[in-house]
Amino acid sequence: MTLQAQAQVHYEQDLATSADVLVVGAGVIGTSCAFALQAAGRSVLVIDPKGVAGETSAGNAGAFAFSDIIPLATKGMLAKVPRWLADPLGPLTIPPRYLPQVTPWLIRFWRAGWPDKIQASIRAQAEMMRLSQAATDWLVQEAGIGSKVGTTGSLELYESENEYRASLPAWAEREKQDIAFEHVQGTALAEVQPGLSDRFYAGTLVPQWRMVDDPYSYTVAIAAAAQARGAKFALGAVNSVRRSGEGTEVSLQDGRTLAARQVVIAGGAWSNKLTTQLGDRIPLETERGYNTTLPSGAIELKRQLIFGGHGFVISPLEIGVRIGGAVELGGLNIGPNFARADAMLKKAKAFLPDLKIEGGKQWMGYRPSLPDSLPAIGHSRAGADIVYAFGHGHLGLTQSAGTARLVTQLLNREAPSIDLTPFRPQRFALFAR
Repeated sequence: MTLQAQAQVHYEQDLATSADVLVVGAGVIGTSCAFALQAAGRSVLVIDPKGVAGETSAGNAGAFAFSDIIPLATKGMLAKVPRWLADPLGPLTIPPRYLPQVTPWLIRFWRAGWPDKIQASIRAQAEMMRLSQAATDWLVQEAGIGSKVGTTGSLELYESENEYRASLPAWAEREKQDIAFEHVQGTALAEVQPGLSDRFYAGTLVPQWRMVDDPYSYTVAIAAAAQARGAKFALGAVNSVRRSGEGTEVSLQDGRTLAARQVVIAGGAWSNKLTTQLGDRIPLETERGYNTTLPSGAIELKRQLIFGGHGFVISPLEIGVRIGGAVELGGLNIGPNFARADAMLKKAKAFLPDLKIEGGKQWMGYRPSLPDSLPAIGHSRAGADIVYAFGHGHLGLTQSAGTARLVTQLLNREAPSIDLTPFRPQRFALFAR
């Protein structure tokens, strides 16, 4: 079965009052779960207030970052935080009025940067990446969307010898996990990406880095493939989830009530409203990210360019050139500050002098993030028939197919492909075992 590039999803108008598996959230995680579950013979209903890829999954950088196994809370990252926070338009910022609310999360983030925690996180993330890479290959082939994925490689850039040398321990950790890369300098750097400013000292090429043509249409294509197999999609905002008898009762804001045998909470940054109702207080924070998508032809890119010292990337997509990233810990309710997108665009022009920066479209999205850079994948405290799948931070697209496989295994009472202990949703509880 081959899907057209511009796939469409039909939304149910008259919902049945019951479902076998109800997936809350139609981002790339939820739609991938729907496809995997439907392929495993389950009957799935996906519900979301804005529809497929209506929020964060539409605006990500488009990369399958299987080599990104290093948690954010490393020693090097923590050392940069004070300097970054001093720049309101830098790679990391916190609006002053939000600081009291985010402080508990920051304390856990600091604890996640201790050496024992870092090594455990790397091991868990590497296992998750290997699973996700294999699961992505399966999903792309099974859904008939291979034309939407390409292997272009990525290039991470360093402006000084000190910055380059500071990156080497992280690459050494990747080498332990058999991740292929190559450091390049001088004329080789210009060959890997012509048109770069001469300010860059070196770069690291990851040749097997993969990209989608457009994150939005990729997610829609998965949803359409799931729908072709029988999955149903509906528009609606879930107001509450509670156990009821042998199943789960889900109430929508418009007054409708659904009964589901099993439920998947894959609502991204909005998930903890529901998990709290179910007895799980999970420190889910919102890494607000910004981008500008320039028209096609803004510059010729051979691959995704990563500017780790500045916290953003430049991605070649079918719909144009996307410049985005950075982190703003600001929750769901504070308005956007698009000066952050402007600042990245200005830097991108300095890094690629031939870049045409006119005609761009700005966007902000909400990355669901947990302090240790690992997602929450596992059963709810309320029962085994409710499974959580959220908190992937920058790696939602990357780990979407792997998460879908694990969710399917959990709901079907099968042994998971990897040890899920590091991903337990309850791992942050005061008396977690």
